[in-house]
Amino acid sequence: MTKTEFVSDDLLSKIYQNKYHPGEKLPTERDLAQQYQVSRYTIRHAIKKLLNIGCVRVIQGSGIFVTDTKYKSPLIYNSLTEKKFNEIESKIIHLKKVKANPSLEKTFDLKNQELWEYKRIRIVDYQKVQIETSLLPYDLFTDLNEKILAKSVHDYVQQCGYQISHFITTYSAVSVTKDDAALLNCKKGLPAMKIMNRGILDDGRVFEYSELINLDYTVSYFTPFNSHHHQQRLDY
Repeated sequence: MTKTEFVSDDLLSKIYQNKYHPGEKLPTERDLAQQYQVSRYTIRHAIKKLLNIGCVRVIQGSGIFVTDTKYKSPLIYNSLTEKKFNEIESKIIHLKKVKANPSLEKTFDLKNQELWEYKRIRIVDYQKVQIETSLLPYDLFTDLNEKILAKSVHDYVQQCGYQISHFITTYSAVSVTKDDAALLNCKKGLPAMKIMNRGILDDGRVFEYSELINLDYTVSYFTPFNSHHHQQRLDY
């Protein structure tokens, strides 16, 4: 773990320990540098990560303040959400209309309708880190195009007037296949994370089904302890 990662993770921990409350001002860069015995450059980069994931905000001339976003989602950050959209590049492999098979008809609760299927590679710091293959109902997003795919698809969904409610996400460890290795410019067999994601609108409709292959994937969650579930696991 680098010094920057240690500082950002420790500050996150202290925010979730309520040592820094929502609305409270963090110590200055100078004070944090002295506290962690690192340079102000390291502190600046650690704070940038907290800014990118929305845990703090900067008020010019006043300082760095803790936000109240930690209670709104169990996801603190993952390898991509800690980056701003303008720091992520997308290379489009394809965008096409496909007919939904029986499994996808069940997923989207559709009958005899077409879906958009797109595949793109996500690039961060000039490195290919993710392959995303996604499906969206054509009737909901008739004007989807490659220009939109180069940016944030979820921003586009909201611009279409839809309200995103939540996601159901499954993670599993996999090895990079020969085809995926060719797209990611890496060796076949490298460990990776497969992420299956289902996006739900506020009216209950599924608007997106995605399968992603991620290299060097890390994710952090805020998980309340469920004593009832813990007791159930103890019961025989």
